Amino acid sequence: MKSLKNVPQIILNSQTIGHPIDFKWSKRKMDQFLDPLEGNEELEALLSNINHKATVGLSAALLEWIYWRFTGYTTSINDTEKRIEALWCSIENQDHTSPLIFDVDLDIPASGSINGPLWVALMNVRMIDVRYRKGSYFIQNEIVGLALLARHITPKRKTFDKWFNNIVTELNRLYPCQYNYTNVDETDEAFYDSSNEPVICRAFFFDPKFEYTIEASKNAVNDFIDNLDHKSNPFLHLTKKAS
Repeated sequence: MKSLKNVPQIILNSQTIGHPIDFKWSKRKMDQFLDPLEGNEELEALLSNINHKATVGLSAALLEWIYWRFTGYTTSINDTEKRIEALWCSIENQDHTSPLIFDVDLDIPASGSINGPLWVALMNVRMIDVRYRKGSYFIQNEIVGLALLARHITPKRKTFDKWFNNIVTELNRLYPCQYNYTNVDETDEAFYDSSNEPVICRAFFFDPKFEYTIEASKNAVNDFIDNLDHKSNPFLHLTKKAS
């Protein structure tokens, strides 16, 4: 789990890689994933119970499902890989990454069953990154559409469902949200400081042999970061640790 070059077994089991692009896609579908809260209240409530770093980690993992689905179909997937790397780095320290700016002017082509889902995924991830950086108490709202999109494009959805349900259960247990929404400032202006939350790593999501502890998660995410080609990723501004 030290590199995105290693495909998680669960993703291989879902027949994601190289599978024909045979899912349904339309403007209506696209709108559903961009504004998914109506009709998905149960999923929204479930995801609202996890903390900020876990939300960003789950976002990185879901984006990886989407990344592998379109690998080989478009060269723009290389940019997606760099954003996944940046998400893991931002969990360790936000200051080591740049904002995941994406299509600010809404002029990147978003049509078709490849560009469309990728555009939606990267726009959702951008909004998660924005809310994470501003300490928004409503960061979890943005991940609903990303989860629904990853499931929609996965060939073997039962495999995805089992993985997702198990992961979210564990996130609720080990990375619970540190506040309730009773007294939250609904103007979205209040700032929540997530810097003291325990980090989460890629192995938590994709390695069934990973044994969770706070220390193990910290070591795993640092190992992942140490194996990155920092200079090739424009979203990172890290210095290689001295050996």
